[in-house]
Amino acid sequence: MLVKACSSALEARQVMERDDIDAIFIDINMPDLNGLDFVRSLTLPPIVVFTTAYSEYAVEGYKVDALDYLLKPFGLDEFTRAAEKVKRQHDLQNQHPSLQFCEDDSMFVKTDYKIVRIAINDIIFIEAMSEYLRIHVVNRDTPYTVLMSMRKMEESLPRQLFMRVHRSYIINLRRIIEVNRNHISLGPDISLPVGDLYKEAFSAYLNKRYISR
Repeated sequence: MLVKACSSALEARQVMERDDIDAIFIDINMPDLNGLDFVRSLTLPPIVVFTTAYSEYAVEGYKVDALDYLLKPFGLDEFTRAAEKVKRQHDLQNQHPSLQFCEDDSMFVKTDYKIVRIAINDIIFIEAMSEYLRIHVVNRDTPYTVLMSMRKMEESLPRQLFMRVHRSYIINLRRIIEVNRNHISLGPDISLPVGDLYKEAFSAYLNKRYISR
């Protein structure tokens, strides 16, 4: 589904701050900010396909992990092949085998060519890294890395226990130690920001549990 056709990178940024976008088809030569710099500026870029008349930028396009590069003028067949490639990549990121929940408050995740069981209560927070997620758990120095979208993980986790507080972070609400302005402390050396789009929902959660005089 087409969410929005934007005339500039600034307009596109506003849309992406408001909605979860799975993929973008973007030119390089644009007003305000060129397409390459725009993609580089994104904390959590979606699937990217460049559509441009400048072949000399192809290498730079792939350096920012673009899935495809359509050189103008291109026809419907070329566009269709690129769109199908985007769909395959999206389906791969959202496929169910990466995550399976159990009845005993735990889940199985596919990571590093093996399947690992993780207790829900042991999760501290989940971090988005491009098309991968990093699951940070207690008593483990390195996070588990899984191929999955942030949206899919958010939809799968129990809402009463987890909340998305930033485009890049989902936190375990039971792990909150302190909230200082727009940052959440989840433990020693773990301080995560609250994104502008998520402040209202997080504040509402706190207000329901805040005991005042």
